[in-house]
Amino acid sequence: MSTYFTKDHEWIRVDGDVGTIGITEYAQEQLGDVVFVELPDVGKAMSPGDEAGVVESVKAASEIYAPVSGEVVEVNAALADEPAKVNVAAESDGWFIKLKIADKSQLDELMDAEAYKAYVASVS
Repeated sequence: MSTYFTKDHEWIRVDGDVGTIGITEYAQEQLGDVVFVELPDVGKAMSPGDEAGVVESVKAASEIYAPVSGEVVEVNAALADEPAKVNVAAESDGWFIKLKIADKSQLDELMDAEAYKAYVASVS
């Protein structure tokens, strides 16, 4: 499995042709306590940059964007009852959606972990 990152602080972990998408540890720290998560419907088609959900915290509401194109094949329904999972496990159990990736070449536009770490250091 490979993990990629966006400048909007989303991550996508790729396993075969399915990508699991969430927000980074850095993003959840900036948001503060997450109180609500809105997710798209299964079957929704996405293009890079499309809204893939909304996360609301005590500080702000923020959109989550699709890093690649594809179709939503699963949403993390547990977040409806436990949105704080995003704070506790942003890069594991706090995932948002799973996307069947339409074009894996789009992953080449994203950052690896090392590049993302350098990016966060440059914006902090």
